[in-house]
Amino acid sequence: MSSLEAIRQKVLNSTRLSEKESLRLFREGNLYDLGFLANVIRRKMHPEPVVTYVIDRNINYTDICISACKFCAFYKGPDAAEGSVISFAELEKKIAETQELGGTQILLQGGLHPDKQLEFYEEMLRFIKATGIHIHGFSPPEICHFAAISGLPVAEVIARLRKAGLDSIPGGGAEILSDRVRQLAAPRKCSADEWLDVMRQAHLQEMKTTATMMFGHIENLEERLEHLLRIRDLQDETGGFTAFIPWPFQPDNTAFADIPKATAHVYLKMLAWSRIILDNIPNIQASWVTQGPKIAQISLFFGANDFGSTMIEENVVAAAGVTFRLSEAEIRSLVAGAGFVPQQRTMDYSFVPAG
Repeated sequence: MSSLEAIRQKVLNSTRLSEKESLRLFREGNLYDLGFLANVIRRKMHPEPVVTYVIDRNINYTDICISACKFCAFYKGPDAAEGSVISFAELEKKIAETQELGGTQILLQGGLHPDKQLEFYEEMLRFIKATGIHIHGFSPPEICHFAAISGLPVAEVIARLRKAGLDSIPGGGAEILSDRVRQLAAPRKCSADEWLDVMRQAHLQEMKTTATMMFGHIENLEERLEHLLRIRDLQDETGGFTAFIPWPFQPDNTAFADIPKATAHVYLKMLAWSRIILDNIPNIQASWVTQGPKIAQISLFFGANDFGSTMIEENVVAAAGVTFRLSEAEIRSLVAGAGFVPQQRTMDYSFVPAG
């Protein structure tokens, strides 16, 4: 097996590591080793000192969900009296507020509702699209759920959602792309293969998507690497991912509440490892929502080139007791304070002109 210095040289020469080398780098390399390598790669891919961000709002259209994932503090069971579905009037109000703040998109996600048919989601998309905002919506588990309740193939569901106004698909519901982990944590949710196939079908229809990883629960390091490599393989195949967002599991108020939170040290090391492994995904997002503004600022030197979203509204992580909030002005100040130029962007990383 290669020595740590040989592995380091391979990374600096833009040569992909083997699985054994990748694992050895994480296990034997310290935080600064990985941070240095990730920062070199980030600067090769993004030589200009620009850090991007997007102004958007998370809209959760329902908290009613049949999945009952053990890591989720947000969902309500189908029989829970407090469960709800958003009204179109409330949707309109939330979108108007977003646009008044300079927002360019909404992130539209929700629980796997047992009673809503595909036509409901098409009607919702058409209503939202009339406002002119970009709809980044429906993660792969939702699309698999829509396919199941409609009896239609995933590719046809995506085509119908696109026609109704869906612009891009977020990478939610990936957690860890290992079926051992998924069976233990979320057995009613789509499999790793199904998650990847939703993204493949979207990419084949020229729809851009993002990818995520929620780490720090019941997975092991080999399964984290499996996740990264499966994302990289699909990107080799389709080129449809615009960004990758790794974030640590938030255990409070979940069935896994006894699992200790991942430290900032672990987060930064995972972020850097992601930047090193995912050599074909152009953008890596910081997770200030889970880490807070200062660690997110430091992450710009550990592989991240994007500060993510202003998160005008966020409910899922907040349900686990994490409530960091940042305005656009605060994000711009943090980026500038780290020595970079802040730049608003859209989902496809086109720049939004100032003013």
